[in-house]
Amino acid sequence: MKVFFNGELVDQDQAKVSVFDHGLLYGDGVFEGIRAYNGRVFKLREHVDRLFFSAKAILLTIPMTHDQVCQAVLDTCRANGIRDGYVRLVVTRGPGTLGLNPFKCVNPLLFVIADKIQLYPPHMYEDGMDIITVATTRNHQNAVNPAIKSLNYLNNILAKIEAVNCGYEEAIMLNPAGYVAECTGDNIFIIRGNSLLTPPLEAGALYGITRQTAMDIASKLGLSVSEPNLTRYDLYNADECFLTGTAAEVMPVVKIDGRVIGSGKPGPVTRRIVEHYKDLTTSSGEPL
Repeated sequence: MKVFFNGELVDQDQAKVSVFDHGLLYGDGVFEGIRAYNGRVFKLREHVDRLFFSAKAILLTIPMTHDQVCQAVLDTCRANGIRDGYVRLVVTRGPGTLGLNPFKCVNPLLFVIADKIQLYPPHMYEDGMDIITVATTRNHQNAVNPAIKSLNYLNNILAKIEAVNCGYEEAIMLNPAGYVAECTGDNIFIIRGNSLLTPPLEAGALYGITRQTAMDIASKLGLSVSEPNLTRYDLYNADECFLTGTAAEVMPVVKIDGRVIGSGKPGPVTRRIVEHYKDLTTSSGEPL
């Protein structure tokens, strides 16, 4: 495998990060997960935009231009023969001292990995997923703003541990006010009548690229799209529910905390959104 590392494509065993890198020591850095479908990189510029926004929010200088980062992603996919796969784009603060001070790190590091991914078992996309609510609270937006896609994912990992220990693949996280924020790695949506609802960004939801794509598709299908604060009561009484994420794509949810959602099977509106999403991902994007 070839990895884009420090401005060039190298063999994976040559892509080595210093033990003094603050991305490793403190989770000080940002990242993006990006998908390639049918020889095209989907929503590449939107992902790179978000990477630069996240970096700006933590005063991290990306050592390449927007166009250069896009080109690095394309080059890495081509070097590995990736036509359908997953790209991990990472920027770390770079090596520094053992103290927290990020301004002592003078050489930020950018690397790109392109490989395959299968986040959830294939049968769940047909049958739907059972999920639970966990006790781990979503970070307060004034502590670590969820809009920053940072390398410090411990909040999500702790929630994931709870889910896996209880026998579930995914879990809902509530914010400090008790409202639904998001899942450990995915945004969450419900359908009620002709309306599509998802938690607002200020509730602790990530500004998901796939989240926005699903909202755009729903609008084109004639659904009313809104972002109100949601409680677990709202989820339990939804007609349909699904999750979105770059790696997860669009995942139907059929049971939450033991409550059957709708008919207990992926609903018709969810299926239509899935179909439109698949059509979109295989017909648009930056060509490889």
